[in-house]
This record gives sequence, C-alpha cells and structure tokens, in this order.
Amino acid sequence: MGSGLVSGLLAKTLRSTTLKLALIWIGIFGAVVAALLFYVYLSASSYVRSRSDHAMQTELAGLQKTYADLGRGGLLAIIGQRCADKRFESGVYLLADASFAPLAGNLDAWPSVLHGSSGWGNFIAREWKPAAVNRPMLRATFATLPDGSHLLAGEDIDDIDEFVDQIKIALALSILLIFVIAGVATVSVTRRTVGRIEAINATSRAIMLMGLGKRIPLRGTRDEWDQLAANLNSMLERIEGLMAEVKQVTDSVAHDLRTPLARMRGRLEKAYGRPHDGGHDKSLIGDLLADLDGVLRMFSSLMRISRIETIDRTAAFRTVNLAEIASEVVELFDAAAEDKGGLLDIVADQPVSIMGDKDLLFDAVANLVDNAIKHGREAGHVTVEVTESDGCAVLSIADDGCGIPSNEHQHVFKRFYRLERNRRTPGNGLGLSLVGAVARLHGARIEMLDNAPGLTFRLWFPLPAPKGAMSKEYPA
Repeated sequence: MGSGLVSGLLAKTLRSTTLKLALIWIGIFGAVVAALLFYVYLSASSYVRSRSDHAMQTELAGLQKTYADLGRGGLLAIIGQRCADKRFESGVYLLADASFAPLAGNLDAWPSVLHGSSGWGNFIAREWKPAAVNRPMLRATFATLPDGSHLLAGEDIDDIDEFVDQIKIALALSILLIFVIAGVATVSVTRRTVGRIEAINATSRAIMLMGLGKRIPLRGTRDEWDQLAANLNSMLERIEGLMAEVKQVTDSVAHDLRTPLARMRGRLEKAYGRPHDGGHDKSLIGDLLADLDGVLRMFSSLMRISRIETIDRTAAFRTVNLAEIASEVVELFDAAAEDKGGLLDIVADQPVSIMGDKDLLFDAVANLVDNAIKHGREAGHVTVEVTESDGCAVLSIADDGCGIPSNEHQHVFKRFYRLERNRRTPGNGLGLSLVGAVARLHGARIEMLDNAPGLTFRLWFPLPAPKGAMSKEYPA
C-alpha cells in the first residue's frame, strides 16, 4: 500500500506542470551559466597564456640587449648561465649561426617549425626531458640578430596547459554539479508541492463523498502551504456553518409555518362542517387574515435580511445623525414602554454623524429597543444612549431584564434562533438577524455586556474618515 502510494506520487510528480516548467527554467539557467563559465575559461586560459608569452618576449628582449651591449661573447655567457641555473630549468634557450647551426643553449637543433627572421611557435624537442613518458610541449619566440645569427627564448608550457585543463575540468564539473543540484532540488520541491496539492485533492474528494466534516491536514511548518490549508479549512468551516444555518432556517421555517397553517386548516374544517353564519364567518376570516399576515411578515423579514446581505447598498450611504435616528425610535416606542409600566429614555447630548442607510439603521435600532421592552421586566427601565468613544460612534441599549447568557451571544444572530424561555412569547427570531446584517453592512462591531441585571447591547460604528484617510471598520 505504501509503495503504491509512493509510486503514484512519483508518477504525478513526473507529470506535473511544475516539474516541466522547472526543467525548462533549469535548462535556460544552465545554458546561461555554461556560457558564463565558458567565458571564464577562455578569459583565464587566455590570461595565463598571455602572461607566459609576455615573459618569454621580455626574456628575448633582455638577451638582445645583452648582445647589443656585450656582443656575441657576452650573449654566449649569459645563455650558459641561464642553462646552468635551476631557476630557469623550464626555460628554453638557443643561439644558432646564420645556417641555424647551434652555438649555445639547451637544444640540440633549431626547431624546424620556426621559420623566418622572427616569430612564435610551439614544438616538441627530442632532447628535452628524454626520460619523460610524454614529450612536453615547448613554446618559443625567436629573432635574427644583426650578424645574421638566430636567437630563441622559450619555456616548457606543459604546466600551463595542465593548469588550463584543470580549469576546464573544474568548470565542467561545476556545470554538472549545478545541473544535478538543480535537478534534485526541482524534483524535491515539485514532489513536496504535488504532495500538498494531493492532500488538498484528497480532502476535496473526501468532502464530496462524506460531507463537510473533513479538513486539510496542517504540517506545522507555517509556510504558504499551511496558510493556504488554514484558509481553506476556515472556508470549509464557514461553509459548514452556513449549511447548518440553512438547515436550521429550513427547520425553523417548517416549524413556524406548521402551527399557523395547522390552525388555519382546523378553522376552515370547522367552518366547512357547520352552517353559514355571517358573524362567525367574518370572525373566521379575520383570524385567518391575521395568521396569514404573520406568515407574510416572516417571509418579508427573511427577504429583507437576504437583500441586505446580498445587495451592495453602501453606494447609497449618506451622512446620517445616529442620535436623531435613536430619538425617533424612542419616540415611536415610548407608548409601548408606558403600556408595560416601564420607562424608556434617551441620552444623546449632541449629534453623532456616521455614514449609513437611515432606513436600515432605524429598523435595527427599532428591533433592539423592541426586544429590550418586550424581554425586560415589568415596569422596567430601558436606556438608549448615543456617544462618541475611541474614534467611534457608540449606540447603547440597556435594559434591566433577565439578559442573555454569555454562551448564547453568538447564536442569537442566527435566523429563527430563540432562547428557550422566549419560545412562548410572540416573535419569529429574526429581529437580531436583521440587526447583525445591518451591522455587517455598516462595518459595525457588536458588543453584549451584562447589565446586572439585564443586558447592554452596543454597536460601535466607524466615524466618517477625513479626506485622504481610511476609516476604522470592525467585523460584526
């Protein structure tokens, strides 16, 4: 099983586009490096040879000067000294008469490859290091003296050729090593890349077969692949959460519709089986219309939340006074608070401007105030406050009811979600979903605090940014 998995991964590695592109770029890079190293080789060998030729030319010029100063006798003496001195053991010297007969030096005969009155040449001399297995290559420069004799100065260049060959071998090995390292690195990186991609593919296949519960494994390297896997896992969690919310919404819609529809059917059954009575029929129709209005209101709220979440309404944002909106809501619900024997007041000493949609903000604040009155205690006190704090506009609604448990804070924004103690009270659990949608649209941060007793619900809105500056936004 393990060998099959390894061979399959190797096959995918060899077929991968990453490997093909990497090999193409390795070829291009290798060609450039090879050209560069070849240039280095030519430059180095040319430099070494030119230095050697310059030394030989300098030596020949010195011998010619000796001939000019001391004559042939002085030249014969200096050539003898050079041949006897071990420091010049690699040097080649020869003085020959006009007929090329040797007069002095360490060569037995004038090299046949050297023609003319002056020049350069490479040759092999039998008498030069006769014990050597391979005759060394000699290089010399020569000139014709004023008396017609011929002077030659040169040296053994086998060491130079050997050095140049070593440079050639070193550069060739360097190119080979570069290709080997690049090839190994390419296969290794490609295999790692293919392995991580295959992990993502395997997880994707598992999700398609078994559901959204699978996650891409992380290796703890904190590299870009782990970051990608973490982002994909977050996306999967979000999708799973959304799917759960869809299921919960579907179940809640079915549950909330079943009661009014069953009630309407029961009433119609009773009306169908009894004689017609104008007054009773009118009352029945009124009850049916009330039930239908409740159902329609529920669907209207759902559609409104969906429109807020799917349609970009920020283009219609204008500067609005949050304190004024809160005052209008308080004025609207003041009578409802009095009917319950409670008190609803507002603290808004000065205008607080934000960018937003006035109608949506009004609906959100109205839902919060309605919840505070509805779920607060009898003869309770609800306070609405609008202030500026830490560069934000803050809307607070505080009541003295029974509050919301901290472990329920993240759930109350789900559609149709209701606390167990509120199951028997009127409502459909969409009010805070609308508030959450409006908050996200306006970049507001939601905060719920224990009011001991009761709950303080806060919305932190970013203030309009000055021209050329960025506004502060909070995730809902």
